[in-house]
Parts: sequence; C-alpha cells; structure tokens
Amino acid sequence: MGVAVRVIPCLDVDAGRVVKGVNFKELRDAGDPVEMAAVYDAEGADELTFLDVTASSGERETMVDVVRRTAEQVFIPLTVGGGIRTPDDVDRMLRAGADKVSVNTAAIARPELLGEMARRFGSQCIVLSVDARRVPRDGTDGPPTPSTFEVTTHGGRTGTGIDAVEWAARGQELGVGEILLNSMDADGTRAGFDLELIEKVRRVVDVPVIASGGAGALEHFPPAIHAGADAVLAASVFHFGQLRIGEVKDVLRADHVEIR
Repeated sequence: MGVAVRVIPCLDVDAGRVVKGVNFKELRDAGDPVEMAAVYDAEGADELTFLDVTASSGERETMVDVVRRTAEQVFIPLTVGGGIRTPDDVDRMLRAGADKVSVNTAAIARPELLGEMARRFGSQCIVLSVDARRVPRDGTDGPPTPSTFEVTTHGGRTGTGIDAVEWAARGQELGVGEILLNSMDADGTRAGFDLELIEKVRRVVDVPVIASGGAGALEHFPPAIHAGADAVLAASVFHFGQLRIGEVKDVLRADHVEIR
C-alpha cells in the first residue's frame, strides 16, 4: 500500500445536468455539474468522476462542454464515463480536459478496444468500469461463474455470463490502468461495500481498484481499503450532504490509512 488512498465523488450527468438529486446548501443550482465539481474540489476530493447517463447520442456534445467547463475551473483529476465506444470518443474527452476515460459496455462487446485505447492514449488514461453482481449458485439466474460474480450491463439489469473477476484481470492484460469496480448488489443499499468482490479482484490485478457501490456510513470506508481498494467512490451520500469528504478522510486517517 505505497500509494495514498483517494476519495472520489461521482456525479451522474444527463444532458448536461446532475441527476439523482442533490442538496448542497452552498449551491445556487444543484443541477450544474461544474458548480458541484467546484464544491467537491473545495471540500478536498482527490478526483471526480462524471458518468454520462444520457441515452441519446445526440446529446454527447453537451458532455464535452461540461468537461471543458469543469477542467477550466477545477484542477483535480477528472474521469468521464458513459457512452465511450471508440478511441475517437476518448480523444474528444481528453482534449476537452478529462484526465481519464472509463469504458464499460463497448469493451464487453469488443475487448480489443481496451488495448487499442491504451496503446493510443496510455494506460493511465483508460479505466475499465466493471458492473458486477452475484450469480446465485442455484442457477436461477443462469449458470454461476467461477467467482460467483458476473459482469452486467444496463445498470445491473442484464447479465452477460462473463466472470467479473476474470474480466478485471483481462482488462489489466489488455492495458487498462485502473479498474472501477461497481457492486450492483450493494449499489443504493447504503449497507457497505462488497468486500468479497473487492478481495477477489485485488488478488488478480496489480492496477489500482476503485471500490464503488454501497457506501452509507463513515465506518464503511476503511474495510473497503483493507479489502484491497486503492480508492473509494460514492455518490448520493456525498450529494445529500450525509457525509462530507473531510469526514471520510478523517475516519480513514484514524484507521492508519494513508490518504492524500
């Protein structure tokens, strides 16, 4: 654990606006991603992640504009995901000011895409986002995968039959610089991170693992790090002001975790 742990808020952006409700007292407009990014920067976030959840490809240019405006005002690293399907999509986001781009569905359809992106832009720019869920061993949701975790698409609704742990390892082989590990079972539950999932992926990859899904209380963060995560990501608990970035850092520091 030579590297300091990062605390990363995630914003879901739809047609240029933050969705999933936000209630920051200091914001005039809780829906503007650039304003929210500035608040998180001031609160001590180490990085920011924007997830473009826009369904229509016609609105993609809006996201480029959001990234550009954010990069002009906020100087912590910015990762953008959602709708990234080609190396040219990556190029557009990096030129707009993103530091990293996360790829999900397009890589499942064609894994070689990860290698193409990593070679063209450098591994440090490419994040593989893995939406993993448990497969019941009784086979009710299809045959169980070796790790009992499978990769899903469509926000966890659609199973792929691909083993999530093997997929993370394959992503590293293909050249990605980081794994964003989303537990679809824990997502939204606020019952804590999926420690088993983190541990299993940690065993097969050397690149940083960002744990996502399930954060609901301060005591949930240290176990995720001890399970092997290099960074912790959360959305709603930060947006609703239930937890502050500084509080998460304090609880990690108290647990002897090195933070930035």
